[in-house]
Amino acid sequence: MGKIQFINEFPETEQFSYDKRIRLLKKRKLEQTQEKIDMEGGLDEDDYGRVVPPDDFHFEFIPNNANGSYYGYEGWRTNYCKLLEEHPLYCDPLDAFVGRGFFFMTRQKGAIWNPDIPYDDLKEAFEQYNIVCGIGSDGHFTPDLRMGFEMGWGGILEKLKKYQKINSKPECQEFYESEIMVVEGIIRFLIRISQELGELSKEERNPYLKKNLEEMAEVNHKMAAGRPETLRECIQWMCWFSFFSRLYNRGPSGGQLDELLRPFYEHDIAEGIIDDETAKFYIACLFLNDTRYYQLAGPGEDGQDMASHISYLILEAADWINIACNLTVRVHDNMNEDFFKTSVRYLFKNKNAWPRYSGDNSLVNGFMRCGYDRNLARKRLAAGCSWMSIPGMEYTLNDLVKINVAKVFEVAYFEMMDEAGQKEPSTKVLWKHFEKHLTRAVETTARGILFHLHHQDQNEPELICNLLSQGPVEKGADVTKSARYFNMCMDGAGIGTVADSFAACEQRIEQEGKITWKALTKQLELDWKDIDGEYIRQMMLHSQRYCGGNTLGDKWARKINELYTSLVRQQVDKARKEDPDYPEIQFIPGWFSWSNTLEFGSHVRATPNGRFNGEAINHGANPTIGFRRDGAVTAMANSIASVQPGYGNCAPVQLELDPGIAGTEEGVEKMVAMIRTILEDGNTLLNINIIDKNKVLEAHKDPSKYPDLVVRVTGFTAYFAMLSPEFRQLVVDRILAVNGEDNAEPANR
Repeated sequence: MGKIQFINEFPETEQFSYDKRIRLLKKRKLEQTQEKIDMEGGLDEDDYGRVVPPDDFHFEFIPNNANGSYYGYEGWRTNYCKLLEEHPLYCDPLDAFVGRGFFFMTRQKGAIWNPDIPYDDLKEAFEQYNIVCGIGSDGHFTPDLRMGFEMGWGGILEKLKKYQKINSKPECQEFYESEIMVVEGIIRFLIRISQELGELSKEERNPYLKKNLEEMAEVNHKMAAGRPETLRECIQWMCWFSFFSRLYNRGPSGGQLDELLRPFYEHDIAEGIIDDETAKFYIACLFLNDTRYYQLAGPGEDGQDMASHISYLILEAADWINIACNLTVRVHDNMNEDFFKTSVRYLFKNKNAWPRYSGDNSLVNGFMRCGYDRNLARKRLAAGCSWMSIPGMEYTLNDLVKINVAKVFEVAYFEMMDEAGQKEPSTKVLWKHFEKHLTRAVETTARGILFHLHHQDQNEPELICNLLSQGPVEKGADVTKSARYFNMCMDGAGIGTVADSFAACEQRIEQEGKITWKALTKQLELDWKDIDGEYIRQMMLHSQRYCGGNTLGDKWARKINELYTSLVRQQVDKARKEDPDYPEIQFIPGWFSWSNTLEFGSHVRATPNGRFNGEAINHGANPTIGFRRDGAVTAMANSIASVQPGYGNCAPVQLELDPGIAGTEEGVEKMVAMIRTILEDGNTLLNINIIDKNKVLEAHKDPSKYPDLVVRVTGFTAYFAMLSPEFRQLVVDRILAVNGEDNAEPANR
């Protein structure tokens, strides 16, 4: 068992208010963030809430494969239970909860995929098109936390044993044996934690902190096997589920936070157990514990807005702690206007990129095109950087499968030029090559997803999230084989880069005759370093671009989206005919790059839109950085709306706004109107950064000057100081573009 990591630096006479505790907890959070930066360097991802492990904690995994890693039920259950036995308690007596971990097993175990299950026939295409295939990835779906609230760990254990008797077939036993072993390990862990908290409370001399530790011990003893009944117990259960799932494989998203908490809050208020100040403190501590994605408001089953009093308290709690938060407000026809405006006020006030906004109509109508009814579509919540998920019902691989469409374009372009002696190059000929290679990329990616579904339980079964999903426990099989719905996400990346490249070729070569295909190709091969290279690059760079408003770039973007969407949807019928194990599978297209923007760009040579070799591709569905200097938000949003694939996943709009936009009531009204217009025009998800240019430039030079500066990087928020220099540069370039400036050092040049 690891040593307790217990933080206490306060004398016996120190007194505390909730406000003082929040200020101290936030200060400590920033210090811990710096510790992670010092130890791990730049982290281009969610903050998560992890802390640096104590120096004396070193965990040794038990391999079950010759490559030194571990796989399958036996490998994961053995190592996970061993880790639970050894993982130290992290406790801050100022906090209301415990449940913060040190790492993810998936990043400590070595090779991710089981080498005994090869997929060599797919690798050539994956490498040729720089595809992130998703094989071996954690599922990125959303469990239903309400199932955990209703059963508790003891009830989950009883359910497993019940269905183990019902499904007595030999092929189910490894599933049940593994899940039972894991849940029993969790219960033992929580009993140990409650005992350690009890011992800490006996040692504590400050009466205020001593009382808090005693309450922690009592709550955690009950949560070992019992069901949560109070708001504090509910949130502690959530913190532990975050811990258990993060420790395993980064874990899932959170769900509809206001509705998850509301019954417990209303119970406690009715019983006189808490007041609003205490409730806000608990919720703030939840955000401190982990940066999970949560949705607020949106339509209930009756179509009316779900915003309630606790929805407001959640915003107030997020404002109080004011760290990296991933809150999404669902905008719909019957929106609670006061709640909508309140959320925008916090967006202005803190300038920390929360909340963001999702468009109910576009998402619901799109998902219904997959064959689902409106009620089910409304249950599909904002759950991650760019994606939606129905809690407890879906398996999705959301945000984990990406095709580098810019790389597909590069392959098509140079193939066309290699055949130039046989056929005269043109955008029409280039399109045929592009269509051929994009078809192969999409078909291979779909095959990879099916391969993953068939074999992931032999690689990395979802031993934690299985427990709060409909299907696994009842059927005795991993969620990859037993979920109610398989709605597999397939994102494209680089639509702006490719659309601009097609448009530049059409305009400068075919319409204006200012350059030849051969001359352009020479510049691309030399990365624009030939004689007159920069002049030619600028000419191509300033052609009609995507998001310009009915430009050649917009025309090509729509054409690319129509092709990509059609190809992805064609895989549905193909898979259903060829794979009887997944008779109702869906493949759902989106446009999103996440932090792959830099990595994808590093694999793509110079492109006809004036982009340098290795430079980042465009972010998500947004235009190439810096092409518009006039702040034409509407034109950009309309262009992005025109390339929404329209089947329930997202092509997010990323807005970088100058803080000169006043946070007055008039400014709030205008922002509300803009958000509503952007979403009602067909967009699905809106991310907004309100950042001072000078502040972000100073922070880029010396991140330590602004340790609390939070930006929305892609779909996630993060401390600017935690980002790698390359990703900080990418954010800086976006901010400078809003201010009509060119950066002296282009991102990832």
